Amino acid sequence: MADIVARITEIIWSPALVALLIFAGLYFTVGTRFVQVRHFGDMVRSLFAAKAGTGKGISSFEAFCMALSGRIGTGNIVGVATAIVIGGPGAVFWMWFIAFFGAATAFMESTLAQKYKFRHESGFRGGPFSYIEAGLKQKWLGVAFAVAAILGYGLCLTTVQANGLGAAMSNAFGVRPLWIGLALAGVLGLVIFGGLRSISRASAIITPFMALGYIIIALIVICCNISEVPHVFATIFREAFGLGAAGGGIIGTTIMMGVKRGLFSNEAGQGGGAIVSASADVAHPVRQGFAQSFSVYVDTLFVCTATALMILIAAPDGLGDNYAGYTQTAIDSVFPGFGSVFVSIAMIFFVYTTIMAYYFYSESSLMYLMRRQSGSRTEKVLVTLLRLAIMAMAVLGTVYQAQTVWNLGDIGVGLQAWINVIVLILLSREGFRILREFEKKD
Repeated sequence: MADIVARITEIIWSPALVALLIFAGLYFTVGTRFVQVRHFGDMVRSLFAAKAGTGKGISSFEAFCMALSGRIGTGNIVGVATAIVIGGPGAVFWMWFIAFFGAATAFMESTLAQKYKFRHESGFRGGPFSYIEAGLKQKWLGVAFAVAAILGYGLCLTTVQANGLGAAMSNAFGVRPLWIGLALAGVLGLVIFGGLRSISRASAIITPFMALGYIIIALIVICCNISEVPHVFATIFREAFGLGAAGGGIIGTTIMMGVKRGLFSNEAGQGGGAIVSASADVAHPVRQGFAQSFSVYVDTLFVCTATALMILIAAPDGLGDNYAGYTQTAIDSVFPGFGSVFVSIAMIFFVYTTIMAYYFYSESSLMYLMRRQSGSRTEKVLVTLLRLAIMAMAVLGTVYQAQTVWNLGDIGVGLQAWINVIVLILLSREGFRILREFEKKD
C-alpha cells in the first residue's frame, strides 16, 4: 500500500506541477501588476472592513481567520522540518518564493470565489467548483473538484494533521497516539456540529492567539542565538541554488520540497482559501482577495520562517523522520524541558483549527453538490455522515505511518492544485478585469 501511494504521489507531483505553480504565480503577479506589493496596505485594512450588510455570510476578519487556521497547521512545524531534512536549508528559500508569488494566486482564486459565490440557507458558499461551473461553464469539472476537495481535505489532509499531533504528543508525554486521536475527534465534534457560525467564531478567537504565541517563542529562541542568524540566511540562499557542500546534485529535490511544503502550508492555488472567501460578506470581491493574500504572508513568511530559523539555528541532526522533534529540541535549547510541551500545545491548537477549516471546505463542497436540494433531509444526512467521517479520520490519522500519511496529503493537495491553477489561468482575464474595476472606483 505504501509503495502504491508513493508512486501516485510521484506522478501527481511531477516537475510539471511545480513548474505550473511557479508559472501561475509569476503570471498572476505580472497580470495584476504586483498586487501583493502595491496593495499591501489594503490587505491589512481589508481584515477589518465592515460587512456588506446582506444578512448573510461571515465578516472578512472571520474569513481571514478561518483561512489562516486552514493554513497554519502541521505544515508550519512538521512540514518545514520535512522540507529542510529532505531538501536542505535551501528549501526554505523556495518556500518564500512560492509564498510571495502565491499571494497573487491566492488573490485571484479568492476574488473569483467572491464573484461566483452562491446562496445557501446557512449563508454564502462557493469556491473553485462554483467559478468552474459559472465562469468556465464546465459543470462536470466543478463536480470533479468538489469530490476531490471532500476526499483531499476531509480524508487525506485530516490524517496528516492528526498524525503530526499524535507524534508531538507522544514525544512530549508518552501518550498512546490512539488516545490522542479519540480526544481530538471528541473536541472536533463540539464545534463542527455547530456549523458555519460556530467554526468562524472559534477560528476568530483561537487563530490570532495561537499564531502570535508561537511567533513570540520563536523570536526568543532566535534572539538567544542572534549571532547565528546571518550564517543561517547565507546558507539558505547559497543552497537554494545548489551552491552548498552537496553541489547541484540535490537542487531539484530542494526546489521540489520547498514548493511542495510551501503549497501544503499556505494553500495558495489549492482552493481552500477560495472556499472560505466565498462565505464572506464583503462590499467588493477584491476586498476578500486582499485579505487572503495577506494570510499567505502570515503563514509562510512569518510562521514557517520562525520554525525554519529555530531548526537551522538550534536543532540537532540525527532525528530521522521524527519531524516534530526538530522544533521541540530547538526550543529545548533555550527553555530546557519546555520544547516538547510547548510544541505539543501549539500542535493541539494548530491541528484543531486546521481540521475545523478542512471540515468547512468539505462541507461547502458537499453543499455545492447538493445545492439543488439545499436544506433537504438528504443533504442534512450527508453532512452528518461527513462530520462523522472526518472525526474518524482524525482518529485513524494518529496511528498511520508518517511517510504514507504525508504522501496521502500530497495526493490530495496535488490533485486540487492541478485542477484549480489551470482553471484560474483560463479565468484570469475576468480576475484582472475585476481588479481594474475596483482600482478605478477606489
